Amino acid sequence: MTEDQIAGLLSANIVYLLAALFVIVVILKGVRIVPQSEKYVVERFGRLRAVMGPGINFIVPFLDVVRHKISILERQLPTASQDAITRDNVLVEVETSVFYRIIEPEKTVYRIRDVDAAIATTVAGIVRAEIGKMDLDEVQSNRSQLITTIKASVADAVDDWGIEVTRAEILDVNLDQATRDAMLQQLNAERARRAQVTEAEGRKRSVELQADAELYAAEQTAKARRIQADAEAYATEVVAKAIAENGLEAAQYQVALKQVEALTALGNGSGKQTIVVPAQALEAFGDAFKLLKGRA
Repeated sequence: MTEDQIAGLLSANIVYLLAALFVIVVILKGVRIVPQSEKYVVERFGRLRAVMGPGINFIVPFLDVVRHKISILERQLPTASQDAITRDNVLVEVETSVFYRIIEPEKTVYRIRDVDAAIATTVAGIVRAEIGKMDLDEVQSNRSQLITTIKASVADAVDDWGIEVTRAEILDVNLDQATRDAMLQQLNAERARRAQVTEAEGRKRSVELQADAELYAAEQTAKARRIQADAEAYATEVVAKAIAENGLEAAQYQVALKQVEALTALGNGSGKQTIVVPAQALEAFGDAFKLLKGRA
């Protein structure tokens, strides 16, 4: 096929070629594929037309224009530091970080110009206001409650911008050197006071335990004496009963037996090789043997 034939063919079908090209352009201009992490804001003649979500979307070619491509991923503001004064007039420097994401792009693009700067300014004001309601000790001990309050306040403030605050963090609360020195002195004084209290409680407990030990010892001594008295009373009762049944002979037998036992114990003493026995003792032996023989 010669060049003239090709030129003739194109001339005869130029209208169809132009129509096909127009259709291709219309398709390319009318079909928009939106990624999962984004939303597109569509305008028609400068006015908001629609917000396209992830997937395949169709617009009117040459009339509708994708003006803004907004990421809906969660974002983190740069760590910011702001000064604040507590209720007890202590200057602190608070480091904060905020996480957010855009959920209504049409509000974000038409109601606020610089989202990050606006949120940072809002957070700074809310942090100063909330810390001004609290003492320094409360700021240090109730940090989780403070974070919750700041997050709720920031969420309410940025709701008109189509933004959702997902997290708010207080990274650190810094104090000036003078306040740190004063707190260190207070901490040392508190530690010394606790040590003194602990020592005093220990001495008190020691005295209480010593008193309990002495009371227990006294109770055991009294108990032993009571048992001994009961034993002596029982022995006396037995002897008295024997005397009542056997007369004076039983009494003499008991006396003689006691004398023999006493002399036996004296003889068994350590370091005593020679024992001087009085005449009365010999008579006691004799009486005891007679009585024992009579018992037998």
